[in-house]
Amino acid sequence: MKTAMKIAALSLVFSLAAMVAPAQQDYFSNWPEGRSPQEVGKRLAEHFVTSPHQYTATIHYSEVCAWYGALTYAQLTHDDALRDALIKKYQPLMPGGTEADRIPQRHHVDDSIFGIISLEIAIQTKDAKQLEIGKGWADRQWENPQPDGLSGETRYWIDDMYMLTILQLEAYRATGDKKYLDRDANEMVSYLDKLQQPNGLFFHAPDVPFYWGRGDGWVAAGMAEMLRTLPENHPQRARILKGYRLMMSALINYQGKDGMWRELIDRDDAWPESSSSAMFSFAMITGVKNGWLDAASYGPAARKAWIAVTGFIDQNNDITSVCEGTGKKNDLEYYYERKRRTGDFHGQAPVLWAASALLR
Repeated sequence: MKTAMKIAALSLVFSLAAMVAPAQQDYFSNWPEGRSPQEVGKRLAEHFVTSPHQYTATIHYSEVCAWYGALTYAQLTHDDALRDALIKKYQPLMPGGTEADRIPQRHHVDDSIFGIISLEIAIQTKDAKQLEIGKGWADRQWENPQPDGLSGETRYWIDDMYMLTILQLEAYRATGDKKYLDRDANEMVSYLDKLQQPNGLFFHAPDVPFYWGRGDGWVAAGMAEMLRTLPENHPQRARILKGYRLMMSALINYQGKDGMWRELIDRDDAWPESSSSAMFSFAMITGVKNGWLDAASYGPAARKAWIAVTGFIDQNNDITSVCEGTGKKNDLEYYYERKRRTGDFHGQAPVLWAASALLR
């Protein structure tokens, strides 16, 4: 009798599990027409291949981030033709190439991130030359460390929580050398301790007390990327995971009914901003799929965000309502007055990241 009861109980557990699993999976499937990550990623990545350089005489960090997103999408969809087109686009930027004068030179997070293109290509193709180039960028970032061991490029702008850390993270992914991972984790914890507010969000900088959308988006994406790779037993993982979850719990409370977040996160009168919303979508999708976030609580929010953001893609496969490039300034009106741009790589990049996250 007891055995029969145990079998019945186990059957009930398995039945319930079977009922729950499809519901969780449905958060990231059955997309409206034209909104699947396969379709969106393909359109944006192919558009990137033919897009001209933006902004500056040297390659801008936002273009680097879009390149990375397009490459990860190509890998996840096994689209070798797309990957090869992205690599061909990069070849003129190699040392000695026809566009070598566009290689960034400053010892600055905005320039050093350029190295992730070589590292991602090396990860995907095992190209030894690209690996050496990428490692050179990662090692250069720690040539003159601060007395506390952090990079000399440390400046405590929240943007750096992605822009600085992704280079070291890609170097670890490409080499397996733990020094890159330890540098990265220590850097992230230092930023968390200095910049995260009690409500879970982040001021743009210690002297700029505003919750600027894309700035917080860089943080969310940076922590999600790091947690994807950081081993369970790494001494800094628990601290980073705590900061990540605290941020996600804050963000879910500020998501608009339209699925978007505002250009100033906590200001209802600010406009819906696509780059930050895509970054938050990426972070939540990654958290739900890896079990760091409760699926029932965050799955619907992540799904709603993806659908909302992909509604900002125009007929040219450009993302609209992207906040223009923004320096830090202790002036609320400065943030309110930021212009909306279309086709800006700051927006193209995180939508590609989110598409990749859905495909992982």
